[in-house]
Amino acid sequence: MVDARRICLGVALAGAVLVLAVPAALGQTQGLNRKISGLREEIEAAKAKEGVLTSQIEAASQRIDALVGDIGSLSSLIAKLESELSAHRARLARLEARFDDQTRDLEHLKRQFALAQRQLEERLVELYQSDETDSFGILLQVRSLGDLVDELEYFESLGRQDRAITQEIQRLKGEMKVAREETRRTKAQVAEETNALERKTAEQIAAREALLARQNEIAAARSDKRGILVSVREDRHEAEEDLEAASAALASQIRGSSGGSTGDGSSSSGFIWPVHGVITSGFGPRWGRMHEGIDIAAPGGTPIRAVADGTIIFAGWMGGYGNLTVIDHGNGLSTAYAHQSAIYIGGGPVSQGTVIGAVGTTGSSTGNHLHFEVRVNGTAVDPMGYL
Repeated sequence: MVDARRICLGVALAGAVLVLAVPAALGQTQGLNRKISGLREEIEAAKAKEGVLTSQIEAASQRIDALVGDIGSLSSLIAKLESELSAHRARLARLEARFDDQTRDLEHLKRQFALAQRQLEERLVELYQSDETDSFGILLQVRSLGDLVDELEYFESLGRQDRAITQEIQRLKGEMKVAREETRRTKAQVAEETNALERKTAEQIAAREALLARQNEIAAARSDKRGILVSVREDRHEAEEDLEAASAALASQIRGSSGGSTGDGSSSSGFIWPVHGVITSGFGPRWGRMHEGIDIAAPGGTPIRAVADGTIIFAGWMGGYGNLTVIDHGNGLSTAYAHQSAIYIGGGPVSQGTVIGAVGTTGSSTGNHLHFEVRVNGTAVDPMGYL
């Protein structure tokens, strides 16, 4: 009697332990699934940020290339303007030197004119004052009428020469004034053109400096974004490593929740399709990571059916999976149904073809579809080998 009681007590205790162990195992499984989902969300967010940064870096590079072209064009224009400016400055220097020479020549001619005019006036006064004496002296000295005519012509010739010299100096003085005035006008025009060229050259140089400053700003921003991109990629790689570790832990947890039994993952009755639709994404690497299932497009609300007999070991929200149902089919084989708009069965055994939920777009999803996974002993495998 005592033994029987002991046996009953042992059975009861074992049952209690099993009852306590099952929720604990489910809790650990859910925790790992949430961690995996969170890591996947981190990875997807990092990839999205990488894409934005890459686009920004590319746009910055294109802008820098365009600025390089603009700066090159401005540099060519500035070189041409500086060459023209140099030529104008040289011409202006020559004109200034010519103007100075003409000014000195004009001053010299003025002095010569004044001197010739003064000499002429003095000679006229002298002739006037000595007119009678000279004439009388000439009359006394001449021996014939021919000598008298010669002497008078000599004096007249001296007068004509003085007048010619004075007139020539006056003419040269006038021409020099005209040339000097023309040089002055030319110098003023060249000076104005030189000033305009200097202003235009300064404007182009300022524009080039502004473009260079903008180029440096964009290059600095691009460098910063490249640094951020490296950091984001490092964070993503770290998250992917954590995801792999969490996925391995989940696989271990799934194996533990099946009571330690394993199998080859074969299904005696064969799987049916969970929904009818088009496969939009297959199993395998996608966006730099492993896509551990297939995506089947279907309208929202389309019934989702259990692909084979089994037991629902999880039904609820799981981060990026959204509304998720996991069915254990025995022999180490399990299936997962993600992004459901509604979950119809929360747990317990189900038969093949039983409607367990409806297609939706919950969690990390961009449109109505079913994300379907097959796991063997916790490890994701290609579902197409079972459908």
